[in-house]
Order: sequence, then structure tokens, then C-alpha cells
Amino acid sequence: MISALYYRTLQLAEKPYATWALGVVSFLESSIFPIPPDVLLIPMVLANRVKAWFLASLATITSVLGGIAGYMIGLYLFDLIGQPLLQFYGYADKFEQFAQRYNDFGAWIVFIAGVTPFPYKVITIASGATQLNFMVFLLASIAARGLRFFIVSGLLYWFGPPVREFIEKRLGLMFALFCILLVGGFIVAKYVI
Repeated sequence: MISALYYRTLQLAEKPYATWALGVVSFLESSIFPIPPDVLLIPMVLANRVKAWFLASLATITSVLGGIAGYMIGLYLFDLIGQPLLQFYGYADKFEQFAQRYNDFGAWIVFIAGVTPFPYKVITIASGATQLNFMVFLLASIAARGLRFFIVSGLLYWFGPPVREFIEKRLGLMFALFCILLVGGFIVAKYVI
């Protein structure tokens, strides 16, 4: 079943609308969607290594734009919903302390979350809610997402056939590792934020 899904994804990666799908998934993943764009980026680069840099650029740009949307969700919806709830339960002062600590290390938090499997959407929304300096957020997001997508694309560009063989021989293991990283990122997010 996993191998059928993998080969189907590779076939879809060769379709003309695949770049649109990558852009949409990259945008949504940064603000509301749980599946990372790597699920599309990896097979798309493996299917056509010549487009590796274009695909990395597309994923970076749309992911950062999605991160801006997540920031705006945190900035505007937090004021409408989150703040009144914190005041009702008497936690408004504690949030102010959290926001100050978050903003002290905001650039590093955004950068680390943007590069790792940690759910980036959690950080984009938290950055807006704590009103992290927007330029700090933006620059850290560009650096992190660019680094992540260009490293993945670069490795696949230079080592494509061996990487593809490695993945195809160990498809079950790769799928299990992906699921562990995805779920682990959400667990860490739950206890860190």
C-alpha cells in the first residue's frame, strides 16, 4: 500500500499542475495544514531533478507567504478570541510573561521551527499572537524555509538516483520515520508552547 502511494505520488509529481499543488500545500502548511510540503517536494525533485532549484524557490516563497498568513491569524484572531479568554480565566498576566520570553528568543524559535519537522504553523501563529517584530519573523522565516527546502532539493539534485534507490528499498522505514517526525513535532509543540 505504501509503495503504491509512493509511486502514485511520483506520477502526480510529473503532472503540469503539480507545481500549483506544491505552492498551495506550502502556503497552507505554514498556517493551517498539517502535512509538510516535503511530501510533494521530494517526489517532484526525484521525478525531474532539473527543476530542483525552481521547486525549492517555489516552496520557500509560498511557505513564507503562508507564514505571513499564520502571523496575521495570530495577530488578529488572538485579539478577538484569545485575549478575552485569557482575561476571563485570569491568565492575561501570564501570557504577557510568555510573550516577552518568546520575543526574547523569537528569531531563533522561528528559525529552528522553520528548518525542523516542528509544526511551523504553531510558530507563525504564536509569533503573531505575541506580536514578535514582523521583520524579525520575516527574515527568520525566509532563512529557515529557504535553508530547509534548498538543502532537501540540493541533496536530491546531486544524489538523486542513489537517494531514490535508498527510499524505494526502505519505503516502509521512510514512511514510519516521516510519521514519527510529524507526530513528534506536534507533541513537542504541545509541551513547548
